[in-house]
Amino acid sequence: MADFVHPEFLVETDWLARHLDQVVALDCTTHLIPDPKATYAIKPGCEDFEKGHIPGARFCDVARDVSDSAQNLNFMRPKPEDFAAAMRRFGISNSTRVVTYSTANPWWATRVWWLLREFGHDNAAVLNGGWQKWIAEHRAVETGPASPTTPGDFRVSEVRNLMVGKDAVKAAIGDAGICTLNALLPAQHDGSGGNSYGRPGRIAGSVNLPAAHLLDPATNTFLPADELRRRMAEVGALDRPVITYCGGGIAASADALVLVMLGHTDVRIYDASLSEWAKDASLPMQTG
Repeated sequence: MADFVHPEFLVETDWLARHLDQVVALDCTTHLIPDPKATYAIKPGCEDFEKGHIPGARFCDVARDVSDSAQNLNFMRPKPEDFAAAMRRFGISNSTRVVTYSTANPWWATRVWWLLREFGHDNAAVLNGGWQKWIAEHRAVETGPASPTTPGDFRVSEVRNLMVGKDAVKAAIGDAGICTLNALLPAQHDGSGGNSYGRPGRIAGSVNLPAAHLLDPATNTFLPADELRRRMAEVGALDRPVITYCGGGIAASADALVLVMLGHTDVRIYDASLSEWAKDASLPMQTG
C-alpha cells in the first residue's frame, strides 16, 4: 500500500475489524442477471446482506439509493440532494469515515466510493478483497436486516463533475491528448463476445484494461501498485487525462479508483457508457 500515492482510499480487512465502531460500512452488492431482452436484470443484494454482512454494515441498493431513477438509463449519477439524503439515511455525516464493499464484484463498492468523491466526501475507502476476503479470514459476521441507525447530517460540500456525457467522449475521439479507457473484458472490447449493450465492440479509439484484470483472482484484492502502474502505463493511461467507461459506469469506477490511487489527477467516468453509446448508431464504434 505504501507504493500508492493515495493509499487511504483502500483499507485492509484487519484495519476494518479493528475500527468497526468508528466507520459506517456500506454493503453495495448488486447482481446483474443476463436477460436477452434487456441485456440484464438488476437484482439488489439485500438477500445476500441478510444471510451475512460485516457487523454494523448498512445495505446500499445502488440502483435505488444512489442512482437517478428518473433517467432512462440504469445507474446514472443521482442529484446531489438525493445522494445527500441517502447518506443521511445510512447514518453518514460529513465527518464520517465510510468503507464500501460488496459480496459480488468489487466495482459496486468502487462506484459508491466514486460517488462519494464526486460529491466532495474524501473520507471514504474501498475494502480490499471485499466480503470474499472477510469471510475467508473467518471474521465476525452479522445476519438479518441492518440495525436501526440514527440519521446523519451529510451535506454535499461540492460537486466535482467527475462524470462526463457523450459529447466529451465524442470530442476525445482522435485526440491523442486524452485516453478513453474501456473497463470491460477483452471479448466485449473487440466485439467477439459477452454483453454488447446494443452494437458490439468499443468506443472508437479507446483502449482496454478490464476492471477484472486489476485484481488478484486468488484473493479478490487489488494488485500491487507497481503492477497496476505497469498495466496502466501499457495502455497509455498515466500521462494524459482519462475517461473511463464500461457498460453502465460501474466497472469503470474500479479503473478510476486505481488511477486516483496511483496519483492521477484528471480522471472522469462516462456515466452512461455503452448503455447509451452502443444504442446510438450515430456514435462511432470499432470491433476487432
